[in-house]
Amino acid sequence: MAVKRILIAGGAGYIGSHAAKAVRLAGHEPVVLDDLTSGHEHAVRWGPLVRADIRNPEAVRAAIREYRPEAVMQFAARIEVGEGEKNPAHFYDNNVAGTLNLVRVMLEEGVKNLVFSSTCAIYGDPEKLPLTEDLPKRPVSVYGRTKLEGEEAARDLHGNPLIVRTAWVYAAKGANFVATMLRLMRERSELGVVADQIGTPTHVPTLARTIWTLAQGGHTGTFHATDAGVASWYDFAVAIHEEALALGLLTTPVTVKPIRTSDYPTPARRPAYSVLDKTSTWALTGIPNHWRVELRACLQELARG
Repeated sequence: MAVKRILIAGGAGYIGSHAAKAVRLAGHEPVVLDDLTSGHEHAVRWGPLVRADIRNPEAVRAAIREYRPEAVMQFAARIEVGEGEKNPAHFYDNNVAGTLNLVRVMLEEGVKNLVFSSTCAIYGDPEKLPLTEDLPKRPVSVYGRTKLEGEEAARDLHGNPLIVRTAWVYAAKGANFVATMLRLMRERSELGVVADQIGTPTHVPTLARTIWTLAQGGHTGTFHATDAGVASWYDFAVAIHEEALALGLLTTPVTVKPIRTSDYPTPARRPAYSVLDKTSTWALTGIPNHWRVELRACLQELARG
């Protein structure tokens, strides 16, 4: 099998770095394009790094001409939901204009295959359940609106990209819910965690493998990808507490109390229901592990140091 080069925009970041690993483990060469604004150079372990901004057309063009990738995977985006409400222009500039520029240049340079990473935040408060890929989109945050516009830009310019929407992602490294809960559980004797928002915790390594499996299989269109099962943020926090105690990551039990969303105001409103229907995805990839199994694997990685 010939080795393929895959340009991964945002490949030094949260999901992109795991996607680069999945590409390398499949025997291909990931080329990371990242300006390291939020990504980390130490996360680029699986192929070369091109330090460049996706909003810079000449920098993108130079990278494509140097490496001649067979596909582009777009993970480069601002994802801090609360920050989007404070600085919406920055989110539109990165998540919409940046995607527009990246896709335009790749097409001008003859790259035909595009993968776009998206989010459950585009649905907002759904009209009906389950959350299938074709439901109306009613995002309630700047982040959700910019990711939806990024999807539409990718679809309109490219014609038939692979778009993968996910939810509630976390990993052993980086800023995420698991890291926040572990820190707070070490600092406090009692925590209140929202119990009336429902979703699926999703371990980033599993997500990255699913995205690559779909891409490698030549699939296009829109898919959902998370781990199996459902939980509230409260359920997730309780599981983190139990697993961390068992692994010695926490030494002292704390009280985790369920609270309502109204008890914990945030800059950006969060939808109450974010459980994505994965029927079409699982028909192609198989059913992944339950989220609690993946949480244990994540915490075991942390325990090993």
